[in-house]
Amino acid sequence: VQLVETGGGRVQPGGSLRLSCAASRFIFDYYAILWVRQAPGKERAGVSCISSSDGSRYDADSVKGRFTVSRDNAKNTVYLQMNSLKPEDTAVYYCAADGPYASCRGAASRLRDYDYWGQGTQVTVSS
Repeated sequence: VQLVETGGGRVQPGGSLRLSCAASRFIFDYYAILWVRQAPGKERAGVSCISSSDGSRYDADSVKGRFTVSRDNAKNTVYLQMNSLKPEDTAVYYCAADGPYASCRGAASRLRDYDYWGQGTQVTVSS
């Protein structure tokens, strides 16, 4: 298993959650990690990306200023801190890896390039 997501749950609008994506050492060191979400009845959409090779990042317009992606090198883990959550953020969240030496540039438009996927974690924003 290369990628494992944890941290999903149910939260009220305006609340916060932090998702974790634990990766194998090789993936963590050389791949770009993209958080992807899929809401019921909708296609998968890229949310936030961070690249280990060129330091590039990507955030979808819908989450800018609310979501932050980060890395913990000691734990081989990528985090997605989600603040000011809205009902429209409700989805299954996946982390995916592209590489080696991939950039986050254009990440959201090339989901098919991502080689490894986690199993997903449910996030529900509801009062």
